[in-house]
Amino acid sequence: MAETGRAARAALAFVVGLWTLPAALAQTSSDQGASLHPDRGGLGLRLERELMAPIAPGPGEELPLFLEADRIEGVQDRYVEASGSVVVRRRGQTLFADRLRYSIPDNAVSASGNVESNRLGDVIAGDEAYYDLDTESGYIQKPRFQFSQIRSRGQANRISVRDRDRYRAERATYTNCEVGDDDWYLRVGQLDLDRLRDVGTARNATLVFKGVPILYTPWIDFPLSSRRKTGFLTPVVGTSNNSGFEAMLPFYWNIAPNYDYTIAPRVLAKRGLQINNEVRYLRPSFNGQLRADVLPDDQEKDGDTRWGYSFQHSQLLTQRLRGWVNYQGVSDDTYFVDLSNKIAATSQTNLPRELGLSYNGDWWSLMGRSQRFQTLQDPLAPVDEPYARVPQLVLNAAQQNLRGFDLQFFGEVVDFDHPDKLSALRQVYYPAAVFPVRGSFWYVAPKFGVNHTIYAYQEGSRSDDTRTLPIFSVDSGMAFDRATAFFGRSYRQTLEPRLYYVRIPFERQDDLPLFDTSQADFNLAQIFTENQFTGWDRINDADQITAAVTSRLIEPASGAEWVRATLGQRYYFKEQEVTLNNQVRSSNRSDLLAGLAGNLTRNWSASMGLQYNVDGGEFEKFNSVLRYRPQPGKVVNLGSRFTRDVLEQVDLAAQWPLSRRWSGLARWNYALDGHELLQGLVGLEYSANCWAARFVAHSFVTATNERSNAFFAQLELSGLSRLGISPLELLRQSIVGYQTTGGQSAAPEVYYPGLEYR
Repeated sequence: MAETGRAARAALAFVVGLWTLPAALAQTSSDQGASLHPDRGGLGLRLERELMAPIAPGPGEELPLFLEADRIEGVQDRYVEASGSVVVRRRGQTLFADRLRYSIPDNAVSASGNVESNRLGDVIAGDEAYYDLDTESGYIQKPRFQFSQIRSRGQANRISVRDRDRYRAERATYTNCEVGDDDWYLRVGQLDLDRLRDVGTARNATLVFKGVPILYTPWIDFPLSSRRKTGFLTPVVGTSNNSGFEAMLPFYWNIAPNYDYTIAPRVLAKRGLQINNEVRYLRPSFNGQLRADVLPDDQEKDGDTRWGYSFQHSQLLTQRLRGWVNYQGVSDDTYFVDLSNKIAATSQTNLPRELGLSYNGDWWSLMGRSQRFQTLQDPLAPVDEPYARVPQLVLNAAQQNLRGFDLQFFGEVVDFDHPDKLSALRQVYYPAAVFPVRGSFWYVAPKFGVNHTIYAYQEGSRSDDTRTLPIFSVDSGMAFDRATAFFGRSYRQTLEPRLYYVRIPFERQDDLPLFDTSQADFNLAQIFTENQFTGWDRINDADQITAAVTSRLIEPASGAEWVRATLGQRYYFKEQEVTLNNQVRSSNRSDLLAGLAGNLTRNWSASMGLQYNVDGGEFEKFNSVLRYRPQPGKVVNLGSRFTRDVLEQVDLAAQWPLSRRWSGLARWNYALDGHELLQGLVGLEYSANCWAARFVAHSFVTATNERSNAFFAQLELSGLSRLGISPLELLRQSIVGYQTTGGQSAAPEVYYPGLEYR
């Protein structure tokens, strides 16, 4: 044993001379009257444990080691022993202990008594520890741990540090709750945390919630962040009136960072076993997904095999050429009504089956596709099957400012096919020229074009038809603004009048077929278009002008639009001759249209649109939404929809705190004309620091005289998993402005790879 002075000189030599070696030592003996620790009256750098933001050393990087203690002694080139307020530091890592022994040949540290290791914000405290500085491995006995990077903590009999990114805890507890909050935790025989794979694995695990064991599993793994991983996802259980009790256990296979596959067996008590499959892929030049679901023996459908599929693919063939496939189908008309609890699915009528290519040139684009549909029929409300387009070619071209003119061209060739109706090849050619003239606050844009349409009928069933119509229009407008103030706030207010004139001569079109044409919805966008019909099978005759005015309030500093109000009406100078289904207008002016949208205050916003019959003195349409959202988690939406002789509905949706932890959720969409609840939702959400619970009952119309009733219950444990059926997508769709509450989850929705409750 060497004397204390020799040990001190040896340690000091390590600090000064061995910066290029794997470790270096620095010390100050207690009898020298100096200290590097400011808490003991000396001068030096202050160690701030909470504020450290160190940079992790690179692989194989050699770093100096700093040792500080009340007393240090040892043998040169063999070991150093320290006691009393021991602190060992190297970049990114600090070790505190009462006693420490540093083996120089092994480059390893043994510590005991109030041991605490802090590495890049991960803190492990225990009774004794051993750490190999070369392999960055070791162990701590009776540890308490808190990992800041994955926001978790717990305690164990022993933690083995396998390397800088892998830990193993034996007979441990694990939670993502804050210190002092043990609402839930895992009690495990063995726990592995692998930050390289981003996976936590627990064996012989019991989930304890509010002090009560609620789940045992011999093995479970979970993500440490939002990155995807292979393994079983949380089981899904629930009930519905269509299928009874349901349970689904999804398995997710992370094949590669850009490929994955999910298989989800789904047990339906009334129907049998359904197998859901989903494959997703993503490459720089293509992406897509394939879904295939099968129910081999539906006991509620006389043992029929029921299935559904969806294949969507997008491919970038060159920088300008793109192709796509969208092919969907189901076994029968009521597949979605019987097996889905989603409004978007049950309301589907036409499932597309199309293949297409598109090419984008510098000033032109060409699209070609073949498109058919599977039409799902409601026997009590049948719909017409749409025409197939086999194929369809569309050319759009535009050249700007050629000697002051903007030249445009639209061309379309479509082969319309239908098993029960007249089929034909329709060609549309529509060249046009615009001559825009602009001033500082005004513009005038006259436009002239010719629409030429050809119908070639199949198998000579009738002679070909043609239609040629010149189309002339003038679009014009002005913009004024001024400074103003409302409720003590400064704004720029604009006044923007606009006139739009259209002239199209009459040509009889009653004998032309109707392939893709219907009456366009009359609104503030449509009144500034040439044709009141969608598609090209009808082009209205016109001698008309549209007058409208828009006023906006704009915040000067940000340029944000605060409020927009528009008023518009169309005036006709001739009687209507081209009609659809013999619907002829009886007035020389259209209904009056008005729209208002914007923020009434910081918390209140509103949008409103109305269509008013001036001659009849009555409203034809009225839609409105009033929203109050004072802060996230608080929102109330009140809406109404009215169309004369068609529908009359009220809609109320809300998310509102009932107490510090509880929030109420509701949606009430009621048809006043039919005295029927179209969609009803009521639920409760409980929000804690590290978990949340949601209970939602949902009812909605799926078909004529049919509805679906379902109950959702979910327990979300932040950073671990979600148990039960997730109502989050339903809540976001039903309550505009809904925001999840509760603890921040380290396993957000993106962890679940697109699989949804169907």
